[in-house]
Amino acid sequence: MKRIDRQTFPARALLVSAGLLFLSLGHANAQLGLAHSHLRAQPVPAPTSPVAPIRAIAVNYKKVNGPASRMFKQCVGAGRANEGLRADWQRQLTYAKQECDFQYIRMHGLLDDDMGVYSEDRAGKPIYNWQYVDELYDFLHRIHVRPFVEIGFMPGALASGSKTIFWYRGNVTPPKDYGKWHDLIKALVQHWTERYGADEVKQWYFEVWNEPNLKDGFWTGDQQEYFKLYGETAKAIKEISYAYKVGGPATAGGDWITAFIDYCATSHAPVDFVSSHAYGVKQGFLDADGSSGTVIDPDRNAIIGNMKWVRSQVIGSPLPHLPVFFTEWSSSYTPADPIHDSYFEASYVLEKIKHAETVADGMSYWTFTDIFEEAGPRTTPFHGGFGLINYQDINKAAFYSYRFLNHLGPSELSNAGDSSIVTKDARGNVQALVWDCTVTSPGKENDQVFYKRDQPAKPKGSVTLTIADLPAGRYKVSYSKVGYRANDAYATYMDIGSPSQLTPAQVALIRRRNSGAPYASEIVKIEQGREFMKTLPMRENDVYFVTLTRL
Repeated sequence: MKRIDRQTFPARALLVSAGLLFLSLGHANAQLGLAHSHLRAQPVPAPTSPVAPIRAIAVNYKKVNGPASRMFKQCVGAGRANEGLRADWQRQLTYAKQECDFQYIRMHGLLDDDMGVYSEDRAGKPIYNWQYVDELYDFLHRIHVRPFVEIGFMPGALASGSKTIFWYRGNVTPPKDYGKWHDLIKALVQHWTERYGADEVKQWYFEVWNEPNLKDGFWTGDQQEYFKLYGETAKAIKEISYAYKVGGPATAGGDWITAFIDYCATSHAPVDFVSSHAYGVKQGFLDADGSSGTVIDPDRNAIIGNMKWVRSQVIGSPLPHLPVFFTEWSSSYTPADPIHDSYFEASYVLEKIKHAETVADGMSYWTFTDIFEEAGPRTTPFHGGFGLINYQDINKAAFYSYRFLNHLGPSELSNAGDSSIVTKDARGNVQALVWDCTVTSPGKENDQVFYKRDQPAKPKGSVTLTIADLPAGRYKVSYSKVGYRANDAYATYMDIGSPSQLTPAQVALIRRRNSGAPYASEIVKIEQGREFMKTLPMRENDVYFVTLTRL
């Protein structure tokens, strides 16, 4: 962890110059019109009068950079294991899998007392119980989502102390008996091997604990105590199969990486990957309820700089080729930060994923759902929760960023343009994802004040997308968008008065006006030697997804 038709806009005539037409803004439901579409063999002439800046994205259909990255969907986060027994949680994960195709899921609390995994009889003999774990993992297996197994927290009967964290009271103390801990982990991994088969389990990842560097939060021991826990856990897993993948230290902010790898190298503790967490705030600490006030870091290098630092530590270590996973990341590490609900989050997600492709082997967005109870059940439908989806199955703006990414083709075209990805597939279709990421600092305010208000987006000029050497033929071009009052469910929620509870009719209204459906489409004919060109008006944090489908 650490994070309507009724509404109209004033008509605003935009510039018409040199063949570029910016359509006026109409109803919010129209989600902004398209600029004039035209197919030209020659570039657009330079404007002769002052205009807003034009950003150019030019690609060639025949020039492929390589396979498109799929790192973004390697994993996604969830709150704790017990929440995964709920019907609404399972319904939402099934939907997220269908739309975004997440491959793994990571969550806290697999060994918490509310999962009933471990107890002891009067003589102190361990009693193992896998029923709740089986119910959860069987479900994951059915929908083809693998577990990124976070080993934690400590069962009460095995804990050396009483310190807990969060509303659900996860015990964060070391085991009082490392022999019994070893036997528990070995028995659990053996059970999974028997239930799902070794070929399946060797596809999983086993991560030891969560953020042990936060001594006032997730771990009462020191660094050496964590290394002892890691070594005993890794040994137990490898005793079942040396092919099973285990790693750590799952620290916040990239801490302990060098020391952890040095420990593994010198003690010969098995390690198959390194993990850490990165969030984009510059103020706040383990802020489960948002009471201390988080502040987003406007530095463009936020999160990415931390990821690069972690990667550099691995490269400079005795084990330089270890994969690096960021098993938690988001703009903010409190589930009470309204930036998670806002349209800002959509472009933020894309910007960070784009620039992390060369440094991360996987990055797990925290989390897929607002069904998340670190501070207990939330009392409003939009409360700044981590999720891509809120309690009522309403897609937030960031959800569509992951959906768009999942709908990109397998081959990425060479593209010098920043904040964009253009791909193609084997059928000759092209997909373009284009965005602006402008992180507006709250100034003297914090996120809990600033992002609670309506924040209109300022104009950022336009983007011209040019695709050369397309195969001749007819194409259906579809345009989808996320931004201010465009698939911006939080804005619709504010428009209806931000009620503390939503009626079924209000839920239907919000979902209908933020469905993610294309807002426009057209049929274009590409002649041999001609290029496709489209100019789109851009505002702060707009996201466009443009698809060209051959007919």
